[in-house]
Amino acid sequence: MLFNSPFRLSFSLLLVMLLAGCQEQAWNNPHPDEDGDARILYSSFSSRPKHLDPARSYSSDESRFIDQIYEPPLEYHYLKRPYELIPNTLTEMPQIEYSDAHGNPVPEQSPLVAYSTYVLTIKPGIHYQPHPAFALGSDGNPRYRFASARDSQEYQSLEDFTETGTRELVSDDYIYQIKRLADPANLSPVRGLLAEFIVGMDEFGDRVTAIRKERPRNQRWVNLDDLDMEGLERLNDYQFSIRLKGKYPQFRYWLAYHFFAPVPELVDEFYNQPGLADRNIVLDWHPVGTGAFMMTRNDPNEVIVLERNPNFREDLYPSEGEKEDEANGLLAAAGQPMPFLDKVVYRLEKEAIPLWSKFLQGYYDRSGIGADSFDQAVSVGSQGIRLSDEMIEKGITMEIEVVPGTYYLAFNMLDPIVGGQRPHNAPRLNARDAKEHQKTAERARKLRQAISIAFDQEESISIFANGRGEVGMGPIPPGIFGYQTGRNGLNNLVYDWVDDGNGGGRAVLKPIEYARKLMAEAGYPDGRDADTGKPLVLNYETTSGGGNSNQIWLIKQFRKLGIELNIRSTDYNRFQEKIRTGNAQIFSWGWMADYPDAENFLFLLYGPNGQVATDGAGVNSSNYSNPEYDRLFDRMKLMPDSPERMAVIRKMLDIFQHDAPWGSVWHPHAYVLNNPWVKNTKAHGISQSVLKYIDIDPEMRDRVWAERNPPVITPLLTVLGLLFLLGLGGYLAWRKRLQVKVFHD
Repeated sequence: MLFNSPFRLSFSLLLVMLLAGCQEQAWNNPHPDEDGDARILYSSFSSRPKHLDPARSYSSDESRFIDQIYEPPLEYHYLKRPYELIPNTLTEMPQIEYSDAHGNPVPEQSPLVAYSTYVLTIKPGIHYQPHPAFALGSDGNPRYRFASARDSQEYQSLEDFTETGTRELVSDDYIYQIKRLADPANLSPVRGLLAEFIVGMDEFGDRVTAIRKERPRNQRWVNLDDLDMEGLERLNDYQFSIRLKGKYPQFRYWLAYHFFAPVPELVDEFYNQPGLADRNIVLDWHPVGTGAFMMTRNDPNEVIVLERNPNFREDLYPSEGEKEDEANGLLAAAGQPMPFLDKVVYRLEKEAIPLWSKFLQGYYDRSGIGADSFDQAVSVGSQGIRLSDEMIEKGITMEIEVVPGTYYLAFNMLDPIVGGQRPHNAPRLNARDAKEHQKTAERARKLRQAISIAFDQEESISIFANGRGEVGMGPIPPGIFGYQTGRNGLNNLVYDWVDDGNGGGRAVLKPIEYARKLMAEAGYPDGRDADTGKPLVLNYETTSGGGNSNQIWLIKQFRKLGIELNIRSTDYNRFQEKIRTGNAQIFSWGWMADYPDAENFLFLLYGPNGQVATDGAGVNSSNYSNPEYDRLFDRMKLMPDSPERMAVIRKMLDIFQHDAPWGSVWHPHAYVLNNPWVKNTKAHGISQSVLKYIDIDPEMRDRVWAERNPPVITPLLTVLGLLFLLGLGGYLAWRKRLQVKVFHD
């Protein structure tokens, strides 16, 4: 028997508790003990990344991983605002040469510009992470090459490839990736857009498709290095050029996107070998790059791990930023080599409450603020939003970021009631019908304007976003050229300006009585059709279940005008189908910036981008089309930021506000909390490639872990006491029986 007396049992339990109390780490620490001294950032994710191939990924949830691994030619300065592009793997910013239709050089401002050629020069000495695709045999050829699926059978996971190698980044790798974007088989979501500008992209895609069709189904991989693409030219190992049609100033922003990160032919060939895709050994699951980190574990059911790339080049922390950055400690690491972290561990957390609890315990280093944790994290008062006393006592800090994004209530402009707009390919009307159509369009416009006034977006932000956002007057969010504040940016068809007597003021929705007057002018007095007397019923499309508080609030907004709002809930695929085919009437949508330029938001209302006109390929979800707006857009998108461009944007916004294709607009704010041991964090908004800048103090973290998670031994002592009393009773009874037995003997 292990414990042959209550005293030995009690002593053993007490010893166990004392030894546990001597441990430096908290008892409930979910992280392995061996990671305690390393510089590891602990974070979380809620759903698996669908695509990790830089040609396919178009989601911020995926970018947070692969943007640490892949390196496009350009990047954004981490600290400077407004956003500034700087060389990443290049020696300098791309040199741009302009030419006419015959290839003769012309000045940038010349009306004869037919082509723009971007010349990019790569820094020598940049190497890829260790990977089996680069492993070479004794003959100098790739170590792992298989003629059939049977030959590769023993390799069931990427870890089974025990030999790795590396290779220097060269211009061919960037060229190969652009060819991958052009290849329809890779399903790149930006292929259509880029093909409008990159010379020969469509033709290249057609050629690859034709070659692939001629091959057996099991031999469909094409070495894109064997095919030329007209708009791409290799100048030498470290220099190449990209030729565009005309001028496209926004192209520089695409060069900072992971779509243009290098993928060598060696890597593409490695992952396209027979049998590997059947075991999920593919680029879409196992990225390969030159960045500061590499993915060493991808288990979306549990954890995703990034580790420092041992081959990462010299990259120094910035030595300049905004004027307040030094005071905020963001320049303390100036000139130091990056990355600072050894590892980043993302654990699966599907529920917000456990995630928040673990952040407060210190087991996650950073956290956003959700609706469930908002009241605990911040205080809202006359001074605005500030950290709560509890967070301040814990040493937690907060970053507030105006996200470069726009959410809006959209009207389908092709709907006869709320839109009144004719399809782009509709036949031309005669004079009489055109006049009648104009009346119908004007009725719909006044209806949209009335709804815009009734829809209290400020109240919605307060209730459903805890105040984390601001009302917008147009598509362009703060921080992007073209955004205007105050009275200059006011949508005076929906808002009035109220002076505060001190030279300032605020926008206030026009009175609801004015909206009701517009309803009557539109032919719907008190929400009823003036001709039939029937109530006006409008449909709102959504993917969320019916009856939630947001929908109840939404119904009340329309009820102010006597409108009956019918909530039509469906699954996401069906919802997208309705938007694509123009069968939705009213719905909510949003857009986050791909790059910090007004064009990336104003194109949401560009007629040729309409969902119906493009069979779902366009970003204009409301199918809005105005010839004058489109004409101004075509002019604006090619202009550099300047007073002249601002004047054009202002005209476009006036048209947008008059036509009201969106019923409301708001721009979100993001709140991020950092535990006190986290350093060098500054919300960026555009770039996700931020992990190389962040640092942590592991000693402080261990200390705070112990402080926030003291061992709670009272329950153990209670159990121990009960065991002792029970044992003591049994022991005394045993002693008594023993004494009686001795007496009788």
